Amino acid sequence: MDINLTFIVQGFAFFAVAWLVMKFGWPHIIAAIEERQQKIAEGLAAADRSQKDLAQAQEKVNEALKEARVKANEIIDQAHQRANQIVEAARNDAIVEANRQKALGLAEIDAASTRAKEDLRKQVSVLAVSGAEKLLKREIDANAHKALLDELAAEI
Repeated sequence: MDINLTFIVQGFAFFAVAWLVMKFGWPHIIAAIEERQQKIAEGLAAADRSQKDLAQAQEKVNEALKEARVKANEIIDQAHQRANQIVEAARNDAIVEANRQKALGLAEIDAASTRAKEDLRKQVSVLAVSGAEKLLKREIDANAHKALLDELAAEI
């Protein structure tokens, strides 16, 4: 056998195998590659959509946080205002109560002063009658004594 004939037979075998691979194997390989490319493209598109959705969600979260901060600041301001109102009301109530207690104390002092003056008048009138009785060296009857005491108390 000659090298040329072997070379020609091997060439025919090569082209036959290449033709069989091109006819029956190549379409399956190309289909698998195209399917894989389609899956990769879909995955990339899904990743892009996910990134866009994530960016939109992040924007929504940031907006919600801004609104929450604004509402929180409003609530804090309202709480401060309410606290100031409560403090002011308590201060006013304390002033009113202090004035009421002061008025009660002054009224009590006036009443005690009046009672002391009346007691003093009675004691002075008793002393005066006692002194007059000793001067006169005689006893005054009870009705006259009481009338005299009342009269002296009225004069004092």
